[in-house]
Amino acid sequence: MRNTRALVMIGVALFLALAAVVVAAQWIAGQSASNSNRVAVAMLDISMGARLTPELVHMVDWPASSVPPGAMTDAKSLEGRITRSNIQRGEPITEGKLAPAGTAGGLSSVVAEGKRAMTVRVNDVVGVAGFALPGNYVDILVNTSSDNRGDNLTREQAISKIVLERILVLAIAQESNRDDTKPKVVNAVTLELTPEQVEKLDLARSVGTLSLVLRNQIDPNSANTGGATKSSLLEGVPVSTAPVREVPAPVAPPPVAAAPAAARALPKVQRDGDKVEVIKGLERSSQQF
Repeated sequence: MRNTRALVMIGVALFLALAAVVVAAQWIAGQSASNSNRVAVAMLDISMGARLTPELVHMVDWPASSVPPGAMTDAKSLEGRITRSNIQRGEPITEGKLAPAGTAGGLSSVVAEGKRAMTVRVNDVVGVAGFALPGNYVDILVNTSSDNRGDNLTREQAISKIVLERILVLAIAQESNRDDTKPKVVNAVTLELTPEQVEKLDLARSVGTLSLVLRNQIDPNSANTGGATKSSLLEGVPVSTAPVREVPAPVAPPPVAAAPAAARALPKVQRDGDKVEVIKGLERSSQQF
């Protein structure tokens, strides 16, 4: 009897322990389900401008308190969408990294709304030795001549001026990979601009020489410079102090006073034997010798 009672107690204890484990597992599962969301992440590295397919997307549980803003929670809604930027493996896919629904693939899909893509010709110097890569921001410098008008004269003065600031580089040559940090020397760079900036850049490249200036990606401040000219470049250079020889101005001769007509008239002398007749102006006299 005692053995039977002991076996019964052991069986009841095992049953209660098993029931407690099951209840605890269900409670933990319920808590996990309420504190997590299903989020779409990239199964592979996805490049910019790629079209999403089911093979590239995987749904995982993500803590509800740290879900990224705009994270996609429906894998079916991602099918056929175009990426606007590179997405690393295991990175959540957010709405900000995707082009609007219905957008076709290609570079045009990554151009922001209201912006335009424009390509300019560069070389190893103009293109910052190949360090102007997709995803970087650049300033555009133009070297040209300005017209200074004054006293009915026109003088051309060389000037260098930053005409556009914080311009996004979309692509270099035919590549739009934004995560490659290796410099690439190319002959063309595609930039993202507003319509007004497109007009200004087109005019700048027709009137002068362009240069790209690489800038910090998180620096939003404007330069607000007045441009560099030859006079400002040589500011502070000492001027020669050699004496300058002055040439005296010619002195005009003093005016000659006009003599009266009577004084200018020369006397007329008429000789007749020993009698001399003298005529001075209107006066007439004669002398006898």
